[in-house]
Amino acid sequence: MANYVEMWKELGMDLETHDQLCQVLPTAFGDTYLSQENRPEGMDFWDMVVADIHGIRPAELIEAQKNGQKIFGTFCVYVPDEVVIAANGIVTGLCGGSQFWVPDGEKVLPKSTCPLIKASVGARLGRTCPFFRIADMYVGETTCDGKKKAWEILGKDIPMHIMDVPQMKRSKDIEKWAEEIKEFAVVVEEFTGNKITPEKLQQAIHIINEKRKAMARVYNARKAENLPISGKDVLLMTQIAFFDDPERCAQMANRLADELEQRISDGVSVFPEGTKRIMITGTPMAIPNWKLHHIIETSGAAVVCEESCTGTRYFENLVDETKKTLEEQYMALAERYMGINCACFTPNNGRIEDILRLAKEYNVDGVIDVNLKFCCLYDTEGYTVENALKENGIPVLGIETDYTDADAEQLRTRIEAFVEMLG
Repeated sequence: MANYVEMWKELGMDLETHDQLCQVLPTAFGDTYLSQENRPEGMDFWDMVVADIHGIRPAELIEAQKNGQKIFGTFCVYVPDEVVIAANGIVTGLCGGSQFWVPDGEKVLPKSTCPLIKASVGARLGRTCPFFRIADMYVGETTCDGKKKAWEILGKDIPMHIMDVPQMKRSKDIEKWAEEIKEFAVVVEEFTGNKITPEKLQQAIHIINEKRKAMARVYNARKAENLPISGKDVLLMTQIAFFDDPERCAQMANRLADELEQRISDGVSVFPEGTKRIMITGTPMAIPNWKLHHIIETSGAAVVCEESCTGTRYFENLVDETKKTLEEQYMALAERYMGINCACFTPNNGRIEDILRLAKEYNVDGVIDVNLKFCCLYDTEGYTVENALKENGIPVLGIETDYTDADAEQLRTRIEAFVEMLG
């Protein structure tokens, strides 16, 4: 493993505190992931990324900066990566998924803010994550009130652009989002010094579509009766996809999918026959938030699908690649991204339809609807989600949690009882 201490120093990181995270993460990863049996060989790439998570990719990003490229940090699946790539920029996801960063976030945010927001702010202000230090500009969005206030705080520390996500999905709302994307493109052009042309945007759309297709292949393998991969491993792939090079991500996901499809043909499964199939729906699980998957998959069940931003919402639906003008391409982007069904929308019948569709496609035995503590949007929508599932005869368990391990045994007890009930 390379020594990245000098790189971290140059980024102005708090090395003493960062060392504490570096000491804890390998053990957590080993206990959660390396303890699994019969893992696909294709997971070696993602294992390698986690082993040097604050070294390899950050070093690549810094080298790109030296060559004149700009790094854009994003927090939401609504921000179109394609626009940044078309201007020769690079996108890196920035959501914090660890309790380690929460205390620094609570220095400037109410404790009643969701842990994802607190961790994301804390990772920047606490100077303990290189990705948060490297990004030249942050791109926020208006998907919840907590985020809107967090952007005001972060905007005092780094250049910030905020995209105003519509709250409904009427034709005029999609047109408004196309205008937001167009304005974002102008900001990106000015910040990078590079002009976005129809040809460059078409190429960028193709690159991200190929990544989506590759990830979809991995998810489709989980529809098989014999599960060739654990839910934990697919979650890890998805989490890393947010900050990895998109073309390399597509290559590695396709490589993994090839292996999984062969495993299905050979009848190879990582779970015993009859293992109950669980779909998780709700709030996203940013790296390294692996808690719920680990508890479920060590309680006699398997996670076969995630209806979340770190799941199907991230890769489902492609952008139309046939459009030739920038105006047409911005509208095509708007139509694809507005097809994502976040709880910030009203009405949000599309998300209910997605959940019921995915439950059928992945042949699930039950659904766990998870809410990160203090996320009012998903907590409130949980009522509608649970009613819809019950009306369709699909068992559902509602859970509220955060990033700490304080509730781990309580969650295990509830999940084990739920799985037993399915049997």
